Amino acid sequence: MSSVTRGSFEATPARAFGQGPCETPAKIESQVLPLLSSGIARAVSAWLERTAPSRRETLEEIRIRKGLPLCLVLSSGDVFLSPAGTEVKPEASFRPDGGEVQRTFALLTDCSSYAMEVELATGYVTLPGGHRVGLVGRMAAFSSEKHVLREVYGFNIRIARHVKGVSEKVLPLILTEGPEKKPRSTLIVSPPRAGKTTMLRDLSRVLSEGRSEMKLHPCHVGVVDERSEIAACYDGVPQHDLGPRVDVLDRCPKAMGMMMVIRSMSPDVVVTDEIGGDGDARACAEACAAGVAILASAHARDIEDLARRPYSSWLVDKGYFEVFVVLSRRNGPGTVEYVGPRTEGDERGG
Repeated sequence: MSSVTRGSFEATPARAFGQGPCETPAKIESQVLPLLSSGIARAVSAWLERTAPSRRETLEEIRIRKGLPLCLVLSSGDVFLSPAGTEVKPEASFRPDGGEVQRTFALLTDCSSYAMEVELATGYVTLPGGHRVGLVGRMAAFSSEKHVLREVYGFNIRIARHVKGVSEKVLPLILTEGPEKKPRSTLIVSPPRAGKTTMLRDLSRVLSEGRSEMKLHPCHVGVVDERSEIAACYDGVPQHDLGPRVDVLDRCPKAMGMMMVIRSMSPDVVVTDEIGGDGDARACAEACAAGVAILASAHARDIEDLARRPYSSWLVDKGYFEVFVVLSRRNGPGTVEYVGPRTEGDERGG
């Protein structure tokens, strides 16, 4: 059994240990609003101006749907906006028409027109600043294996946050014992929107920088970013600070990229997001067997929930990951519920 021990901390949101406000309004005003149609931009801008700073910082998503209410997703729940930016009931809200949606689509895609086919095939666009825009609409099939989104009817703009310091209390518990600390292979487990990717980013940054007070030497980190969520590369440059010793394979499938980055860049640590099937799980196992520490994440309520899934049960049971970090939204996004090995009888998750 691993010598990692369970953290003796209260379940507190990891962001409480970060560096304070994320300057969300300033980021949205400079990086997002110029890429929205005038009507949508006016409504969101007015809401930002009249809303209390502490509440503005909880904005997570802007959801735009043709003919449906303009919706902001806050950590506390959804709000609907009038054309003037006031919070109203859905039936009284601003409903973008086809013109508003098409103008927004034109503005968003101008940011990455050189890769339009790739962007539309994957269903999302990465913006400067690391914000990600999910796209929905009508797909066009060109062959049995190639589908491209041709008519866009809706967007989900996810506001990028790189909150430094969220891994502060987790980091010591994923390191080896002894005079020189090294990271152990670690799997971050949580439901959606509970902070997995934010935790991975901060762990990558800290491992890349090193921590002399912990006797942790700087690590070379390879990031396999299949969905452009960890680094959020734009024009080849990570929009999030992942540290000075990071190499990113952007939009590369995990099954291919993990061994590719190990062979080509010789990292000390490989970071990847969202193990989502048997191929991803086998790629993680192969990378672990290569003697490299793996930091990955997976959607699940807790470790036992993950262990019940066919594609990940053997990965958990055979001990490829030495440490598990369980996150929830119980006390807010990034609530750390558990850090340690998988042991029988422990309670995990909320």
